[in-house]
Amino acid sequence: MPDRVLLVEDRENLRALLARALGARFEVEAVGDGAEAIQRLRESSFAVVVTDVRLPGADGMEVLTQARRLDAPPEVVLMTAYAEVPAAVAALRAGAYDYLSKPVETEDLVRIVARAADRYGLVRRTRELEAVVEAGESGFIGRSAAAVEVRRRIERAGRLPAPVVLVGEPGSGKEIAAREIHRVRAEGAFVALSCGGVSESWLDAELFGRGGLLGEASGATRPGGATLFLDDVGDLPATLQAKLMRALGDDEAEPTPGDPRRPRVIAATPRDLERMVSDGTFRRDLYFWLNVVTIRLPPLRERVEDIPLLAARFLHLARVRFGTSAARLSPEAVAILEASAWPGNVRELRHAVEHAATAAEGEVIEAEHLPESLRGAAPSAPAGTYRSAVERAADVGGRDYLIAVLRSSGGNVTRAAVEAGVERETLHRLLRKHGVDPARFRT
Repeated sequence: MPDRVLLVEDRENLRALLARALGARFEVEAVGDGAEAIQRLRESSFAVVVTDVRLPGADGMEVLTQARRLDAPPEVVLMTAYAEVPAAVAALRAGAYDYLSKPVETEDLVRIVARAADRYGLVRRTRELEAVVEAGESGFIGRSAAAVEVRRRIERAGRLPAPVVLVGEPGSGKEIAAREIHRVRAEGAFVALSCGGVSESWLDAELFGRGGLLGEASGATRPGGATLFLDDVGDLPATLQAKLMRALGDDEAEPTPGDPRRPRVIAATPRDLERMVSDGTFRRDLYFWLNVVTIRLPPLRERVEDIPLLAARFLHLARVRFGTSAARLSPEAVAILEASAWPGNVRELRHAVEHAATAAEGEVIEAEHLPESLRGAAPSAPAGTYRSAVERAADVGGRDYLIAVLRSSGGNVTRAAVEAGVERETLHRLLRKHGVDPARFRT
């Protein structure tokens, strides 16, 4: 669905021209009076307001002021035939996204409104994140179709006593899903064992020793409802695969997964167990016994829309765990997180957020607080046209340059302007546009 734009221009011919230009990309509502525009802002929501400064009813500055007071304020782009630097500075300080001089080139207007709409979407998502954290959402977090489907299958699997195999890349949340399955019934202990990277003797003792969950001594007295989570089950040595099969149900007797004397088994693996069976590296009977219910956990790159929610949750946990002060992510930081590839999936995202939380000194995590490897990342599949992709890259590069030049000048704007080769007022405008505060760099 296209973003909604409110166009406010009192000259009918110009209003029609600009509405046609914007209408090719946005859903446009056009009015010719400032008071009417304020009323429409109260009645409906818009991503961007494009308004002339001189209007009947109420001027453009009043439209800007009223727009910024809304719960979900739109970005505002001002137009005027009376372009003066003080007026432009005042508009930007009041919260305008940008300021255009008439006559307005329609191509420039469409480009700026598109960038403003992107900014509006990012800001709106950051506000949604705060609501998620306040609600205390936990478990397998996400509102994407993939995450919703995983939670539906977790809920169903949790009501059944059948074994479950969780398949997913490392870091995709397999243990979290296993704990959620267990929590649906939650009648006994949850015991997690990794089958990879440990010695066979240690794993044998943990599983089948006197105190092990499948040991003979504990079998008769074991309470029902316990869950045994076997992570990286594909790495289980062949000898222990045989012992596990005997403990769970051998070929001579029909297996009874719901037997209350033994735990409910949830296995997880990033590997293709069926191929391992064909290769002879995983027991066929054990595979069939375990593979009653299969749940695939999607990698993070397949649920990009969940990244802001997950990041907000990890930021909240970092505050609790480390006592950090950062409470939210800037729209620019969220955009970088969404553009990253995340080969380490959710685990890597959590580490990146924790890194940023410990690096930030204020309440907001900015782009420069993220790990350097992410700041240099480009979207693997950029949305929009080639021109819009180049503009986004230019924005990121421009902001990085401003930060570098302020660091070099110790936060002195005059020196930074000389180094950048621009007028001091121009640098101030660029700093406001990119949300960079020079005071943070003063020594």
